[in-house]
Amino acid sequence: MKGLLVGRAAELARLARVLESAADGTAEVALVGGDAGIGKTRLVTELVAEARSRGFNVLVGQCAELGDTLPYLPLADALRGAEPAVRDAAAAHPLLGQLLPGVESAPPAGLTQQRLFGSLLGLLAEVQPVVFVIEDLHWADRSTRDLLVFLSRMVQTERVCVVGTYRTDDLHRRHPLRPVLAELKRLPSVTHLELGPLDSGEMSDYVTTMGDLDAQELGVIIARAGGNPFYAEELFAAVAEGDSLPDGLASLLMSRVEVLSEPGQRVLRAAAVAGRRVEDQLLREVSELPLADFEEAVREIVSRGLLRVDGYGYAFRHALLQEAVYTDLLPGERTRLHADFARLLTSPAELAHHHLAGHDLAGALAASAEAGRVAERLGAPAEAHSHYDRALSLWDRVPGAAELAGESRAALAFRSAVMAADSGDNHRAVQQLRALPLTSEVSERLAYYLTELDDQDAALAAAEHAVEAAADQATLARALATYARTITWTARHTDAQDLARRAIETARAAGARDAEVGALLILAIHAEHEGDIARALSLAQTATTEDTGDLAMNLRARFHHGRLLYEQGLLAEAAEVADEGIQLAVETGLNWSTYGTDLRFLRFLIHYVAGEWDQAEAMAAGFGARVGTRPEAVLSSFALFVEVARGLPAVEARLNWLRPFWSDLLVAYMSRGVAAEHALWQGEPAIALEHVEAALATCEPGDPGILRLATIALWALADLGQVEGADDLLARVRFAVETGPVGQRGQMGPEGQAWALRAEAEWHRVHGRLDVDLWRRVVAAFDYGFVYEAARARWRLAEALLAAGDRPGAQSEWEQARETAGKLRAAPLDNALSDFGRRARFTGGQGDGSLTAREIEVLRLVAEGLTNREIAERLFIAQKTVSVHVSNILGKLEVSTRTQAAAAARTRALL
Repeated sequence: MKGLLVGRAAELARLARVLESAADGTAEVALVGGDAGIGKTRLVTELVAEARSRGFNVLVGQCAELGDTLPYLPLADALRGAEPAVRDAAAAHPLLGQLLPGVESAPPAGLTQQRLFGSLLGLLAEVQPVVFVIEDLHWADRSTRDLLVFLSRMVQTERVCVVGTYRTDDLHRRHPLRPVLAELKRLPSVTHLELGPLDSGEMSDYVTTMGDLDAQELGVIIARAGGNPFYAEELFAAVAEGDSLPDGLASLLMSRVEVLSEPGQRVLRAAAVAGRRVEDQLLREVSELPLADFEEAVREIVSRGLLRVDGYGYAFRHALLQEAVYTDLLPGERTRLHADFARLLTSPAELAHHHLAGHDLAGALAASAEAGRVAERLGAPAEAHSHYDRALSLWDRVPGAAELAGESRAALAFRSAVMAADSGDNHRAVQQLRALPLTSEVSERLAYYLTELDDQDAALAAAEHAVEAAADQATLARALATYARTITWTARHTDAQDLARRAIETARAAGARDAEVGALLILAIHAEHEGDIARALSLAQTATTEDTGDLAMNLRARFHHGRLLYEQGLLAEAAEVADEGIQLAVETGLNWSTYGTDLRFLRFLIHYVAGEWDQAEAMAAGFGARVGTRPEAVLSSFALFVEVARGLPAVEARLNWLRPFWSDLLVAYMSRGVAAEHALWQGEPAIALEHVEAALATCEPGDPGILRLATIALWALADLGQVEGADDLLARVRFAVETGPVGQRGQMGPEGQAWALRAEAEWHRVHGRLDVDLWRRVVAAFDYGFVYEAARARWRLAEALLAAGDRPGAQSEWEQARETAGKLRAAPLDNALSDFGRRARFTGGQGDGSLTAREIEVLRLVAEGLTNREIAERLFIAQKTVSVHVSNILGKLEVSTRTQAAAAARTRALL
């Protein structure tokens, strides 16, 4: 094994540290990426061997190239291949037992991610210490990706090490694994390794461990392998067997296959159709060889290193080999083999895959419909929608489709639409519903989703029809609740409460808990806008504690409860509710549904407002900048808050990706408003005004969102020295405060009150007046817990105090603002404060001279004892740049050593 690790000693050492940490009781996750054939599996194999030697139980699961069709395949694979003691422990958990051999593969009704993940946590705790390896995450189904995120966040003090491998060359721009990796890499418990190609010296060492070669042969292999160990192995094997070097990798791989006997090639072709792995009995039956001949063929294949023995079957030594053999099959041969596998398999997802590849459309339709129902029960809506859509796409080509699917086309399409919405694609849900006969149920869902898409007129028409067409009490209750929701933000809002009360009465009589909770939330919103906050919170809390049986409704209740708490400045309570909702969304596969998304941006805002910016930045990185859907764009818009406030380089790229989504009201409102702040920090107030005017165009008169936007616009006018337009902006602010949306305004929360005050203060600044008392009120208003905005208000208060002649008061406010900016690493604000301090000729301040936010960041790491090289790695900057920062810090603090700088930092409360 030693030769296989040439050039990977550093990576293995890092993985060994991860393993050691897990052994000591701190759960760890390692992600190993690299191109196909670069050595990921070899590296992990060494880690597994080390783990076994330390007494770890080992679980190894393999993802398959089946797309989002077979939830939890690597988990099932790992359990099936585990040691007997681990399998026995898994069998004691009924939900995990379903994944073991000999048990019916379809899970029982009611199985959700929450219960399955809980069972897995229990198992890991029982068999610890344990290493759980998930290979080829680039092929992972959505539920497996959710499982990886869940384990990364939930295992903490257990002696558990989770290792995942993935191909970087398979991660195209829209690959679903990308945002997952971005999210996980930000977690402190996650170690990320990306294996690059070996250099020529390492390749030379590696190739020579395989056997003797002359200098010319060695040179050719190194030149053609491109630093890829697998390519080098294949090239070496071709040379060792006396073959000429193939022109391409496919030819290279197939040259190894073609030396097999005819039975051996027959078995290998069948294995390629099965996928990366195949069970022994299944392969034997499809190969249709006598037992003795089959075993001899397999022995030949294994001896040549093309397949390896793996648990109950065999696995291709490398995925590229399986792909090459599969591609080389004749069309008829491929079809026949897929049909043979379909005849023998029982998993609906696998059946659908093989039936479709084998052109058995009837079988594919039936299996796809059943696979969709299985995925739906597992809490995997994206996979369920994909299966249902596949069945629907085959419907008109298959006689007797309804009998094969087990339900009508309309019923299946309705299921598919709901699953599309649950996975975050409301547009697709609406498209599918509009193609169906407009029953009350269809119209109710249509109204519900259209409301979320802000298509008010169409939503209202659908909601009215849903009420008119209702055939029973439960259906009527849901229709009434949705109707009330649809008109809440229209001129007919006064009718909504009566409709909601009627919906509650009808729902209670019919036992429709989801409709009851939906109506309770409408009443909570109206109580909020009538100023009865206590009643609004009580109604929302009641809605949250109800188990509706509708997961999407449960999330909606948690979002509105958390939002109400947030808007009243109760940040800790709001965070608790939001965290509970996010956990529920992740565990049930609804994290991209409307309220799964909303809960995540609410949690981000709580971090942002509370000054927990490292957590906010970690969430922002997980949101992903390269957006392709509306939910992704919404989250990405919120990520701009902390990135703009910290002056991060990711801002421009994120804005470029968001521009195509500026037709969406929420995305435009959020992203263009923050883009205006970015322009102001860049000294471009005219561009800031353009953004604000576009964002204001998305707001109805009285919309509370006007407060922040108008304030930013007034800031821009003040920087431009332009008075025109200021009075209109202030009038819009006052109308929003006094009247509210569609004439509804109750008690405004602390953040709204603070923004309204700041708008007044900025209006005075536009007119050349720095009102000390007003800016004091702004500081006090934001000081309910909005850390950043309180600091920005102190900046303006310091300017006003200095202009009024109160120099000590101005410096005091300036010092407090600088301290906050340093702690938050709010570089633009810190730079503005530094500039103001220089012009005001302030001295001392925090006791840091004029340290920039970056210098404070470097100083913190110096105080931790890190070297310049380690600081450079941590901050992703050049070591020479760190050296310059350290020199500046020593000069500004008037000290001569790093130790003295650290001591000064602690004495002066810089850390």
